Amino acid sequence: MPLIGFLSARALASDAHLVAAFRRGLSETGYVEGQNIAIEYRWAEGQSQRVAGFVADLIRRQVTVIFAGGGDAEVKAVKAAIGDIPMVFAVGGDPVEQGFVASLNRPGGNATGVTVITASLWPKRLELLRELTSAATVIALIVDPRHPSAASTVKEVEAAGRALGQKVIVLNVSAEREFEPAFASLVQQGADGLLVMNAPPFFSRREQFVALAALHKVPTIYDRREFAAVGGLMSYGASTADQYRQCGVYAGRIVKGEKPAVLPVMQPTKFEMVINLRTAKALGVKVPLTLQVAADEVIE
Repeated sequence: MPLIGFLSARALASDAHLVAAFRRGLSETGYVEGQNIAIEYRWAEGQSQRVAGFVADLIRRQVTVIFAGGGDAEVKAVKAAIGDIPMVFAVGGDPVEQGFVASLNRPGGNATGVTVITASLWPKRLELLRELTSAATVIALIVDPRHPSAASTVKEVEAAGRALGQKVIVLNVSAEREFEPAFASLVQQGADGLLVMNAPPFFSRREQFVALAALHKVPTIYDRREFAAVGGLMSYGASTADQYRQCGVYAGRIVKGEKPAVLPVMQPTKFEMVINLRTAKALGVKVPLTLQVAADEVIE
């Protein structure tokens, strides 16, 4: 029975729905876990130092293909360690810029996958946040400086802020212990709204992150639906579940004998805006009817 290695920088507790989406993609190519294919799962749970050991273990188990996701830095570590083993990745940044592939259309090596290239969506998120906080004078951006997309995210948001005449402050957060000090700092600096990039420390502990935004009454927009689902005010971005489904399709095709080198890196085809009206009410934020109508999902 073919064996797939599934390695994520995050945790099963937060990503069970993404595993289900990956399996759906596999089923589209005729593979069903436990029937004609096996999957070995490894979860780093936000601890990047565990990745190298997981990769070595999966190599010993002679996996046919490795899937890597949950964090671009961790995907990069997997790519550097797997040798010639085929790889399917799920990333948020530019895989060409990060050295994963030679080009999007012709990856040219042993890796391909799906990128959501989220940096290009930040100007839209800033506009949406300003629509919710029309009187905002300062908007904060929280990034994980270790993330490969951090620099491009900051660049995109600061450029969008200048174009709109919006003051933006940037806060670097790399670990859970820095969450509360970051919120204390943005409140002290008078931030009226908050943008949060998607990074493993934030996603894995999104309930805590969302709770801090509620505690400090800071209207916040995220780039993943999962944040809004646990009480975040709003999210706008590519569908993570669809990204993992597409990765499952690619993993199945590679098991069947196709080569990553000629499988184009896919980009998102499904974007979703989610608004949590319960949170808006608690924050005293009035969500314009135009936004509610435009939303793909409204949580009431």
